[in-house]
Amino acid sequence: MPEPSAQSYANHTRYVPLYHFGAFGVFVVNLFWTLWRLFRAPSADTAMAALMAFALIGLFFYTRLFALTVQDRVIRLEMQLRLQQILPPELRGRIDELRRGQYVALRFAGDDELPELFTEVVDGKLTSSDEIKKRIRNWRADDLRA
Repeated sequence: MPEPSAQSYANHTRYVPLYHFGAFGVFVVNLFWTLWRLFRAPSADTAMAALMAFALIGLFFYTRLFALTVQDRVIRLEMQLRLQQILPPELRGRIDELRRGQYVALRFAGDDELPELFTEVVDGKLTSSDEIKKRIRNWRADDLRA
């Protein structure tokens, strides 16, 4: 079995084809189909089917959002512990200044460059997740993402 290629900024996003394209595609087709039926033959049944189609789309997005929220909380905790171990004492008091997206972006940085990137983030030189990720030289892969 071939080894997976190294993770980087260019390829770190994760898509699950059956979820992102398969299930979502079916839900979208179902929504349009039920709306078409509702407008062609309005009834309580077609209205209920349309409501259910909207609910399924909402469920699709919220299940993903809930999983990502829990993942981000775990990442925040992991990064707080990691930063406590890696940062010099004078920077440890600034760990709580990070926003959620900054914790998430910094998790990809290797231990050698993390203090420098952390300083740039809390000093306001790097603000967005993309800016932080693009500055990482030694990418730490995260293959356990939701």
